[in-house]
Amino acid sequence: MSGLLRIRWAIAPAIAPRPLINCNRCGGIRPYRCSGRFRVNANGKRIDAWLIYRCTDCDNSWNRTIFERCNRRDIEPALLAALESNDPSLVRRHAFDAVALRSRIGRIEEFPDVTIRKELLDGRPECATALWLALRLDAATPLRLDRLLAGELGISRSRLQNWEERRALAVEPDGAKALRRPARSGMAIRIDLSGEADRDAIVSAACG
Repeated sequence: MSGLLRIRWAIAPAIAPRPLINCNRCGGIRPYRCSGRFRVNANGKRIDAWLIYRCTDCDNSWNRTIFERCNRRDIEPALLAALESNDPSLVRRHAFDAVALRSRIGRIEEFPDVTIRKELLDGRPECATALWLALRLDAATPLRLDRLLAGELGISRSRLQNWEERRALAVEPDGAKALRRPARSGMAIRIDLSGEADRDAIVSAACG
């Protein structure tokens, strides 16, 4: 396509998934939020480490196992230091790992809230007649692709569907029905904007 504008959207989920746990204080199932802190216990050469969660109603704690009875020699010193100092990047890596959390506790609560950093890779916005949007996510999100695009481009989801039906919009590598699935890292969305009266507004929104 001539006038192709390439943009990278770096997407970060804003709220960590929450395990749904039977709280023995509240007397029922409650969501637990990540506290942002680890607990590390050393018993001789053995290390246990947990990520601490708190009940959103009563602040009761639940410890999510990171290491259990692990030999100190098997843990990188930098990793152990990060656990002991509650390194924010390590906390985030574990807290936003919905797959691992679900496998540990079964039921979790997920949120579609995200923050997006938009970076122009190639092309001139004033000359753009088509968009190529590369998605990069640092963690999975339940946010559907059509909701993401509609919200960020300032258009309706029905218009996106119309574009897809007219083949003015294509998603790689997922193809059919990708718009109705969660956005995933590695997706690329191509949109032909030639003939669209509000092309400049859409391009401006895509660039942020």
